[in-house]
Amino acid sequence: MLSTSVPARIQPAELARAQQVAANISRSFEAKVVGQSRLRESLLVGLLTGGHILLESVPGLAKTTAAQTLADAVSAEFRRIQCTPDLLPSDIVGTQIYDAAKGTFHTQLGPVHANIVLLDEINRSSAKTQSAMLEAMQERQTSIGGQDYRLPSPFLVLATQNPIEQEGTYQLPEAQMDRFMLKDVLDYPSPAEEARIIARIDAGVFIPEQKPPAAASLEAIREIQDLTRRIYIDPAVINYIVGLVYVTRNASRYIDARLAGFIEFGASPRASIAFSQAARAVALLDGRDHVIPEDVKVLAHRVLRHRLILNFDAVAEQVPVESVIDAVVAAIQTP
Repeated sequence: MLSTSVPARIQPAELARAQQVAANISRSFEAKVVGQSRLRESLLVGLLTGGHILLESVPGLAKTTAAQTLADAVSAEFRRIQCTPDLLPSDIVGTQIYDAAKGTFHTQLGPVHANIVLLDEINRSSAKTQSAMLEAMQERQTSIGGQDYRLPSPFLVLATQNPIEQEGTYQLPEAQMDRFMLKDVLDYPSPAEEARIIARIDAGVFIPEQKPPAAASLEAIREIQDLTRRIYIDPAVINYIVGLVYVTRNASRYIDARLAGFIEFGASPRASIAFSQAARAVALLDGRDHVIPEDVKVLAHRVLRHRLILNFDAVAEQVPVESVIDAVVAAIQTP
């Protein structure tokens, strides 16, 4: 007979300690990155769940700074990989190097063997290189010379795309996009925020020698990851999540016919999994030991925007995918 184990109830002290760690990380983040509160939340959700994040924005919106700041805040090893068409899979995962003096091969691990990896402009790398990276993301290991090498824990990949320069790029296939837990689209800062950015540069905030002490240890992050998995999610909320994803596949029965006609393919079960995992992290960051429907709603754009495939008519009429997602959310009654 199969037995199911129920996660131990989260104690108030555990929740308070996790909140304190998250607050310390947020303060370290805000000390360098102006604004971008949604990006901060997305990065924390990815860190607490082990889910990877796809970021889309024009250059200069602090994606690299945000990734580096997060790594510094948790004492993590950080690597940035600039993707180009001539980048090889071995440049990412590693390779074997021949030592002529000893007559033997030794393995040199690639930059993916770090806690936080920034894949800058992932769509500029070839399909073969994209595949190697996404395999490492999924399997949490690389294979070099027939031997497997586990990736460190925690492990978080942040991949970026530039929406305004498509020449010389290799669009990520939908099946590979689906492996990113969230997709966040960054906006320009407000004039006041942009002025604060300049003031911080003048104050020397970004000088490497002035790096503040870490706000948390990797061991603390691993403990909070375990705590996140124990956050309670009621069956009614699970049914709500499944209902949202189901509507994306059967939109003509639930939303306006015009919007429904723009959907080529709905979201896969990975969307439901991403909702449930990410909602637990949002609840924890909000100081709760249980998920509420609002945790799911706040994630709807980030979970679904890269999983809903719109047809040519939507592109021709410049219909934003977020409009379709809003209609899907409005179609399902909140439990």
